[in-house]
Amino acid sequence: MCGAAGEVRLDSQVPDVAAVAAMAETMERRGPDAAGVWSAGRVALGHRRLKIIDLSEAGAQPMVDADLGLTICWNGCIYNYEALRDELVGHGYRFFSHSDTEVLLKAYHHWGDRFVERLYGMFAFAIAERDSGRVLLGRDRLGIKPLYITEDSHRIRFASSLPALLAGGGVDTRIDPIALHHYLTFHSVVPAPRTILSGVRKLSPGTLMAIEPNGTRREITYWEPDFTRSEERSHWSERDWQDAVLDSLRSAVKRRLVADVPVGCLLSGGVDSSLIVGLLAEAGQTGLSTFSIGFESVGGVKGDEFAYSDIVAKRFDTDHHQIRIDTARMLPALEGAIGAMSEPMVSHDCVAFYLLSQEVAKHVKVVQSGQGADEVFAGYHWYPPMSEPDAASVEGSVGRYRGAFFDRDHDGVAALLSPDRVNGVDPSLAFVADHFARPGAQTGVDRALRLDTMVMLVDDPVKRVDNMTMAWGLEGRVPFLDHELVELAATCPPDLKTAHGGKGVLKEAARQVIPSEVIDRPKGYFPVPALTHLEGPYLDMVRDALYAPQAKERGLFRPDAVERLLADPNGRLTPLRGNELWQIGLLELWLQQHGITGPAA
Repeated sequence: MCGAAGEVRLDSQVPDVAAVAAMAETMERRGPDAAGVWSAGRVALGHRRLKIIDLSEAGAQPMVDADLGLTICWNGCIYNYEALRDELVGHGYRFFSHSDTEVLLKAYHHWGDRFVERLYGMFAFAIAERDSGRVLLGRDRLGIKPLYITEDSHRIRFASSLPALLAGGGVDTRIDPIALHHYLTFHSVVPAPRTILSGVRKLSPGTLMAIEPNGTRREITYWEPDFTRSEERSHWSERDWQDAVLDSLRSAVKRRLVADVPVGCLLSGGVDSSLIVGLLAEAGQTGLSTFSIGFESVGGVKGDEFAYSDIVAKRFDTDHHQIRIDTARMLPALEGAIGAMSEPMVSHDCVAFYLLSQEVAKHVKVVQSGQGADEVFAGYHWYPPMSEPDAASVEGSVGRYRGAFFDRDHDGVAALLSPDRVNGVDPSLAFVADHFARPGAQTGVDRALRLDTMVMLVDDPVKRVDNMTMAWGLEGRVPFLDHELVELAATCPPDLKTAHGGKGVLKEAARQVIPSEVIDRPKGYFPVPALTHLEGPYLDMVRDALYAPQAKERGLFRPDAVERLLADPNGRLTPLRGNELWQIGLLELWLQQHGITGPAA
C-alpha cells in the first residue's frame, strides 16, 4: 500500500523527473517508510512506500528487474503472491526479494497482459518495458486502488491521487460540466473515467491501459461480473446459498491476513464488520486489535454505536479500542480530511474514517474493514422497490432508481447551478439508463446492484476507505470486495439478498458466527452529527467557502440558491439524508484547499 506516480513521454523529449518526484512527494503520507524515483528512456516513475510485505530494502520501489528489462511502481497488495511465486519458480524464475512487487514483474513477463486475471488483491500499477518503451497501467477489478491520469500531446502522467497530478503542474483544472452534474445527482459520485476536473480522468476498475511504443493507447476491460442466474446453482436451496456465501467470505478474510506486520479490524458494531471479526477469530486470530469510533451527539442525533461493537469485542475477546471524538477535535480534522480527498466526497463518514485511521495507525499498519457488503448483498433501502412490477423493464427500473437514489433531478440541478453550467440534456439520467440497458442483468434489482457495485461503491465507500486510511499510512483491506465473493453474490437470486430488510442471505449466514442481537439491530453507519446538522463553526466554514473570492470568480452556483440554503442550513436534505448545503460547501472547500482557482470553464 503506497503512492505511485509517473510520466510517459509521447514525443522525443526526456521525462520531467523533477515533476515526477514532486508528485510522489505529495503522497508521503500514503507511503511514509521510503521513497524512490527512477527514469530511463521516455519513462519516469516515482514512489512512496508503506512497508507491509518484505520489509527489507529488496522490496523497494520503483523496482527494476534488469534481467527481464522491466520496472514497476504500484500501490496495493497481492494476497496470493506466495502461490504465484511458487508457480513462477516452477517455470524457472529466480527471485531476489520476498515481495509481491517482484511477483508482479515476473508474472507480467511470463503471462503477458493477462497476468492480472491470476491476481487476488487490490492494485494499481505501472509496468515499463526497457527495450520497447511500452508501459502497461492497470487497476484492480473493484477499483479499490485508484489511478488518476492526465495527458496532452506530449506526455501522459499518472498517480495514485489527483492532488499528486496537480503537484506536477500543467493540469487543466476547469470544472467538467458533466462530472459536476453527476456530483450533484449521485451523492458526490463521479463515475470513471471522469473526475470533477476536465483535465484529469481515472482508469476504470477492471481495466488495463497499454501505452504502446508508437504512443497509441489501448484500453482493455478484463473483468465484469455477470448479474444473471447461474445454471449450475439453479438447484441451490437458501441454506446452500448461505453456506456458499459464508465459505467465500471466510476465504476472503483469510486471504487478507497476508502481511509481515499485524492485521487489525475496524469494528462499527454492524453485521458486516462484526462478521469479519468473528471469522478472523475463527481463523485463529487471538488478541485481535479492533477499533470503534464515536462522536458527541448534536441536534438530538446520537453519535456512537459502542453498545453493539462492545458485544462483539467481548464475544471474541478482542483487544478493543473505543475512540471517542469530542466536537472540539472535529473542526480541525475537517481540513485534514478534505485535504486527503482525491476527489470531493460529501459523505459524513469521511471525517470519521480520517479520525479513526489516525488513531488506528498508532497501533497497527493494516486493518480489515466491512465496506462493500451493502452494495454486494443489497443492504440499502432502494433495492426492494426495484423488485416491484413497474421496475421489471429497463425504463421502469431507471425511474425507481432515480426516485430513491438521486439527490435531485435535472431541474433541481438547473435551479442550483449558474445558467451557463446546464443545458437541456440530463447526463446523469442518461448514464443510469445506458448502464441499466447493458446485457448481463435481467431484473431491476440486478441492474441497480451492478451499477452500485461497479460505480457507486468504487467512487464513494471504497474511495473513502482508501483516501482516509492512506492519509495516516494505514492499509485498509475490504474482504467483501474479494472478486470471487462478488461474482458469487452477483448470481444469487435477488429475493434472497433483499430479504429481512436487506442483506438477507448474508444475515442468515452470519447467524452461524456472530450474536443475533448484532444481526437484528437497526441498520447503522458512522454517525457524524455535526455535519448532518450544520451550526456554529461548521456552518461558518461552509458560508466562508461559498462567499470566498475564489467561489465568486468560479461562479458555479446561482447566488439566490446559495442564499436560500444558507438561510435555512438544515432545512433541505437529499433522499439519502445528506445536507444539501454541505454538498455544495464541501465542493468549494475541496477546490479551494487544493488551490484550484479561476473560472470554472
